[in-house]
Amino acid sequence: MAAVRAAIVAARGAGEDVPIGAVVLSPDGTPLASARNAREELGDPTAHAEILALRAASKIYGDGWRLEGCTLAVTLEPCTMCAGALVMARVAKVVFGAWEPKTGAVGSLWDVVRDRRLSHRAEVVGGVLEAECAALLEAFFHGQRGNRTG
Repeated sequence: MAAVRAAIVAARGAGEDVPIGAVVLSPDGTPLASARNAREELGDPTAHAEILALRAASKIYGDGWRLEGCTLAVTLEPCTMCAGALVMARVAKVVFGAWEPKTGAVGSLWDVVRDRRLSHRAEVVGGVLEAECAALLEAFFHGQRGNRTG
């Protein structure tokens, strides 16, 4: 739960981006890296919170790209790109807040991380602090709708 709380803190710094935050924890639970969505800020479609956190953690842990035994905590269920990245990074566990029925790829729409055809599978724990994580997104999108003209 503490890791998802840390991801919520990261998400709150997203500015103009959708407020999604992610934290990577070492196998002993030490935070290695945190990030927030930065697609708008960086003009990069791959700058999801999960990708940025995985990149940062891989620079300080493991052999340069493997995050074996690590946990990824994120405020929203990862999409297919992020689910694929955490599988490729050998993340052991993903813990997330809000479910994403439209694009979720760790149980809602797809289940990339537990696909038996892949060489690595991650444990999944969803719905942690779900209401708080969902409220961040609801407030952001309510504000977006309120800012539209016409």
